Amino acid sequence: MIKTWLKTLGRMFKKHITRFLSLVFMVLIAVAFISGIGSSTDKINKSLTKYYKQQNVGDFIIRSMSPQGFGDEDISAVKELFPQADVDVCTAMDVKIDETRSVRLYFVDFENWNVNVPNMVEGEMPSDKTQAVAERGDNVIKGCSVGEEADLSSYGLPFKVTVSGTVQSPLTFALDGEPSDYNDIDKVPDSTVGTKDMNCLENILYISSGLAGGYLPLNYISVAVDDRGLFNALSDGYKSFTDKQTVQINDKLQNVKVLTLFDNYSFVSLTSYAEKVEGIGYILMVAFLLVTILVVLSTMTRLIEEERPQIACLKTLGYSSGAIISKYVLFAFLATAIGGLGAYFAGLGLTELIYFVFNYSFAMPPVTTQITVIFFVITSSVIIAATLLATVFSGLKMANERPANLLRPKPPRAGKKVFLEKIPLIWNKLSFKYKSTLRNVFRYFSRFIMTVVAVAFSTALVLTGLALLDMCLFGDFGSASIMGIAAVIVVFAGLLTAVVIYTLTNINISERNKEIATLMVLGYQDREVTGYIYREVYINTVIGIIFGYPLAVFLIYLVFSAMGFGTLAGISWFMWLIAPFIVLLFTGLVTLTLRRKIVKINMNESLKANE
Repeated sequence: MIKTWLKTLGRMFKKHITRFLSLVFMVLIAVAFISGIGSSTDKINKSLTKYYKQQNVGDFIIRSMSPQGFGDEDISAVKELFPQADVDVCTAMDVKIDETRSVRLYFVDFENWNVNVPNMVEGEMPSDKTQAVAERGDNVIKGCSVGEEADLSSYGLPFKVTVSGTVQSPLTFALDGEPSDYNDIDKVPDSTVGTKDMNCLENILYISSGLAGGYLPLNYISVAVDDRGLFNALSDGYKSFTDKQTVQINDKLQNVKVLTLFDNYSFVSLTSYAEKVEGIGYILMVAFLLVTILVVLSTMTRLIEEERPQIACLKTLGYSSGAIISKYVLFAFLATAIGGLGAYFAGLGLTELIYFVFNYSFAMPPVTTQITVIFFVITSSVIIAATLLATVFSGLKMANERPANLLRPKPPRAGKKVFLEKIPLIWNKLSFKYKSTLRNVFRYFSRFIMTVVAVAFSTALVLTGLALLDMCLFGDFGSASIMGIAAVIVVFAGLLTAVVIYTLTNINISERNKEIATLMVLGYQDREVTGYIYREVYINTVIGIIFGYPLAVFLIYLVFSAMGFGTLAGISWFMWLIAPFIVLLFTGLVTLTLRRKIVKINMNESLKANE
C-alpha cells in the first residue's frame, strides 16, 4: 500500500508541477517583500545603535553663550554631574565667508579625542599643529582636498593649516547637510525632517587645539554617558533620560544651550524615515498576505477537486481518509515551505537593498550583521497554517464521500442569465462568442469573485507604489531613499500580479481541458480556442482593476498617513492610468506564456476523462 501511495504521490507532483511552482513563487514574493520591508527598520536602528556605541557619539552638546566660554568650575560641574561619562571640551566657532555662507571650525585635541570620534575617509589625522582635517563633501558641504591649504587669516585668525585628511563625523551623516545653526537651539529642526534652511554652511574644519592656546575661549562640551545601552535608536526611555539630564545641566550651568541627539537632523531624520518604512511594511503586509492566502487556498481546494477519481480509487483500495489527504497536505506544505525558505534569503537581500538605497540620502553607518526574523516567521507561519488547514478541511470533505459519487463526473454548473441580458440594447448587439464568454465568467461565481478580489488587491498595490513614487518625484516630498522604497513596492506588486494571474489562468485551463478539447473537435482554430479562454481572463482582470481603484485610494491614504506627506489630490493624473496598464501588460504576458498549454491539449485524453 505504501508503494501505491508513493506512486500516486509522484504522479500528482508530476501532473501539477506547474501549479506547485506557482505556489512556491507566490509565497516567495509575498513573504520576501513583507520580511524584507519589515526588517529594514530594525536593521537600520540596530546599525545606528552600533555606530553610536562604536564612535562614542555624544549624548549632550553643551554650548556656552558667554563670550568668555567655560571656566574650570563649569567643566568640573559637568564632570560632577556625569562622573562616569567621557567629556570632551573644545572651541567651536562659525566664521562667515559672506552674507550667505560660513565655515565651522572645531579646535580639538587630536591625541585625546574620544567623543564624537569621526571616521577617516581619506588621508590621515594631523601630525602637527599646521595640519587639519576637513569634513567630507556632500550635497551641501563642499569639502576640501587632501593637501589643500586653508588660509584662516581670511576668517580673522592669524594662521594657515594644510588639510591632511577628510573625515566623516558621526553627528553629520545626512547628505543634505546638517543645519548650519545646529549649535543654535532656537533653530534646530524638528522631527518632521522638513527643514531646508541648512545650506549656508559650506565647510567644516577640525584644527589642533594647540593653535587656540588661550587665544580662543572653550565654549563646546561633548558628553558621552557611560550607559551606552540607553540609546537604542532614540528610544522613548532614552528621550526621558536626556530630558531629565538637560534640566539638571541647565540648573548647574548658567547661560548655556544644551543639545541632545533629538536635536540632531541626521539622527532624527534617519530614524524617522526608518519608521516610515516600517509603517509602509505593516500596511502592505495585510494586502500581500490576503492576496497570497486567497490564491494559495483556492489553488489547493481546486486541485483536490480535480483529484476526485484518484481519491475514489484510493478509498476503494482501503486507504484511510488521513492517508489520502496526507498527499495533498505534503504537496501544500512543500510548496509553501520551499517558497518560505527562498523568501528568507530573498528577504535578507531586499533588506540589504533597502539599506543600500538609504545611502542616497545618508552616509549610512556600517550595516550590522544582526538578523531580525520576526516578520518572516509571522508571515510564513500564517500562510503555511492557513494553507494546511484549508487543505485538510477540503481533503477530508472529499475523502469522506462515497467512492461511487467521486467516480462520477461532477456535473457542470448550469449556465444562468447575466445582468446584461436584462439590457437588450447592449445584449442584442453582442456576438455569440461574447455572450457565451460573459455567461462563462459568471457561471462559477465564487471563482469569479476570487479572481476579481486578487486582481483588485494587486492593482491597488501597484497604484500605491506609483502614488508614493509620484510624490517623491513630482511632489518634492520624501527623499531618494523613499523613492527607492516606492520602486521596490511597484516591482514586487507587479511580480505578485503576474504570478496571481498566471496561477488562476493555469487552473482555469486545467479544469476545462474537456471543454477546450470539444471546441477543437468542432473545428475551432487555435486563435479561436485561445480567444475563448483569453476573453474571460481579460474580463476578470478589467473588473478586478475597476474594483482595485477604491481599494487603492484606501491603501494610499493609509500609506500617506504613515509617511506624514502626500495627498490623493496631489497624485499626477497619469499615475492612475499607468497602474492598469502594468496589470494588463502582465496579463498579456501571462496569456502568451500559457498559449502553448491550450493549443497542445490532447483531445483524446481530455474527452475520455472521467469515463
